Amino acid sequence: MTSMSAFLSSHLLTVLIFLPLAGALRIVFLPKDNPRLIRNTALTVALAEFLLSLALVFGFDDATAAMQFVERVPWIPGFGIEYHVGVDGISLWLVMLTTFLMPIVLLSTYEAVEKHVKEFMIFMLILEVGMVGVFLAIDLFLFYIFWELVLVPMYFLIGVWGSDRRVYSAIKFFLYTFAGSVLMLVAIIALYFHHHEVTGVYTTNLLSLYELSIPVKLQFWLFAAFALAFAVKVPMFPFHTWLPDAHVDAPTSGSVILAAVLLEMGTYGFLRFAMPLFPVAAFDLMPLVGALAVIGIIYGALVAMVQKDMKRLVAYSSVSHLGFVMLGLFAFNIQGIQGALLQMVNHGISTGALFLLVGILYERRHTRLISEYGGLFKVVPVYAAVFLIVTLSTLGLPGLNNFVGEFLILTGAFGPMTGFTVAAGVGIVFAAVYMLWMYQRVMFGTVGNEKNRHLPDMKARELAYMLPLLLFVFWIGLYPHTFLRKMEASVSAVVTRMEVKREAALAERPPGETVLARYFGGAKN
Repeated sequence: MTSMSAFLSSHLLTVLIFLPLAGALRIVFLPKDNPRLIRNTALTVALAEFLLSLALVFGFDDATAAMQFVERVPWIPGFGIEYHVGVDGISLWLVMLTTFLMPIVLLSTYEAVEKHVKEFMIFMLILEVGMVGVFLAIDLFLFYIFWELVLVPMYFLIGVWGSDRRVYSAIKFFLYTFAGSVLMLVAIIALYFHHHEVTGVYTTNLLSLYELSIPVKLQFWLFAAFALAFAVKVPMFPFHTWLPDAHVDAPTSGSVILAAVLLEMGTYGFLRFAMPLFPVAAFDLMPLVGALAVIGIIYGALVAMVQKDMKRLVAYSSVSHLGFVMLGLFAFNIQGIQGALLQMVNHGISTGALFLLVGILYERRHTRLISEYGGLFKVVPVYAAVFLIVTLSTLGLPGLNNFVGEFLILTGAFGPMTGFTVAAGVGIVFAAVYMLWMYQRVMFGTVGNEKNRHLPDMKARELAYMLPLLLFVFWIGLYPHTFLRKMEASVSAVVTRMEVKREAALAERPPGETVLARYFGGAKN
């Protein structure tokens, strides 16, 4: 036991990354005709993963911005590539969100997934490998491998277990995200060779690349390549068109993971890679990103209002909510970025819960059309009460989780982007409109359809996976300090690093130089 404890303490992150893979390999050898054993094995592995990940929280030193639990081993030394993983305040809660949601999602599939159960569970566990690896990788080459790995299981989860247009949606999801990723790979290679040109050393170590001096013109093109890959994943307007199709046609479990973790990979990529590596270009493009974020907020909310399908409504709400995250990130201050990080977690919890609730209703009635419902509060009061809490959470009611994140984002963004912040506030009003209107049509009034009169209320298993989500809705809303204090040092360090690099670049600029002249040549003011 002592040797096992020592191994876990020294290699905790490696265990967290590859334990789901070990579970997937175990399931490969289980008999297909015993789906209960397969489900229980996958759930046990996911629960073990979550329990192990708690050691990150309890052992995390929130007084330092340095990477913790670091593991660093030469991998391809001739090319300067390492197996290098670590966790800090930026990645901690995203790792925890991933490990927390996976057992919840797997428990929700016990009745929803009936075909190819073995293959489904294998793909879900492999997906967890990629997601955890993305948030822990410090080496850019390693990060890119995990980033691409996520595409494969999600493609099959949509394409095999999805609904009517599943193949179309799976291909669209894969092509959009893969195209953006290829541009990021080109930028990684360019950065790799630039580091060698400046220092004489080949490396893909992110911490070394942070210290690299990059000419502003090169920053612009490298930032554009990274940003496009992350913008597609977020997805930002106008790169969002794959998302509603993927959400609607994915199984409920796929929709939850897609909304709660995969989209956050895009916003995390901006904060971990694009912004600190290329801060001058990021600052210069703040107005463009702010404008696209606000367009996404308003557009997503307006389109959500007119949706007839509950799942598609929630999908467009994701576009709107992640616009707030982007607005907070590009405020370039501690309040905005902390709010954005917290809102990534909030989005995972609240939107994930919405998809689970829509899935519960779909399992009973096999329709997601709002017009098919009405008066459900009288028939399924427990379900309606849970749905009400999550609805209020999503629209940002004070005392619930989303309010804290949105308040910090708007506070942080108001100074540097006052006009965009005011416009974003309108998006909060629209969120209340489409969420409350949807809830009113589904839950209140008369029971319009005879098929709804005898719907069963929430089962014990459904309550078991919804109650932990409700716990965090209230915990974050009432006492966010638990979460904010562990990210503060890391966020402060990132903001300081970006400001120092920006000030150094400003000192070298000719007086009156415009952004267009800086990157493309042309007249000066």
